[in-house]
Amino acid sequence: MIVNLSLWKVQPNKMTAKEFTLQFNQLNSALFAFALNLTKDHEAARDLVQETAFKAYKYRKNYQPQTNLRAWLMTIMRNAFINEYRKRKRRQTFNDFTSNDYLLDSGGKVVNNMGESSLTATEIQVQVDALDDSLKMPFLLHLQGFKYEEIAEQLQLPLGTVKSRIFFARKRLQKAIRQIYQVNDLVDILD
Repeated sequence: MIVNLSLWKVQPNKMTAKEFTLQFNQLNSALFAFALNLTKDHEAARDLVQETAFKAYKYRKNYQPQTNLRAWLMTIMRNAFINEYRKRKRRQTFNDFTSNDYLLDSGGKVVNNMGESSLTATEIQVQVDALDDSLKMPFLLHLQGFKYEEIAEQLQLPLGTVKSRIFFARKRLQKAIRQIYQVNDLVDILD
C-alpha cells in the first residue's frame, strides 16, 4: 500500500495584506506602549512603531498565522530598538532627550579651539565673581554639571526662575567679555 504523504502536510493559511493590516491596527496601542517603555520618549516610540510596521509588512510572509502575532511584532520591535541602540553606540554620541537639552559625547575626543590662549580662566572668574549672588549661585551649580531640577531643589527656587537666572548670567558674562575686548562677537576673541 502506498501512502501519499502530501495529504499529511497541513498547508498554513496565508494571511492577506488586508487581514494583516487589520490585526496590526488592533495591536497598535499595545505596540506603542511597549515602544514607549523601550524608548522613554513619545516621538521615538512613534518612530519605533512605524519602523516595526514597515518591517512587519515587509516580512509578513514569514509570519505563521497560527502563532501569536503580538509576540512576533514585539520581537521585531525589540530587535529594531536594539539595532538602533547599537548604531548610536558605534557613533559614540548620545542625545539626552530630557528637557535640559544636553549633548553628551562619550567618545572621549578633545577638540582644541585655542580659546584658552585668548581668554584666560582668571578673566572669566573675575566676571563670574562680579555677578549678583542671585545669578552667580545657579550659574556656578550649572557650570559644575548640576541639572536645572537639582539646582532648583537645592536653592529652593522654581525651575523657571533657575533657568532664567542661568540665562541672564550667561548674557551678562557675554556682555562683560565683549566690553573688555571691545568686540561684537565672542568668536572674534577666540580666533
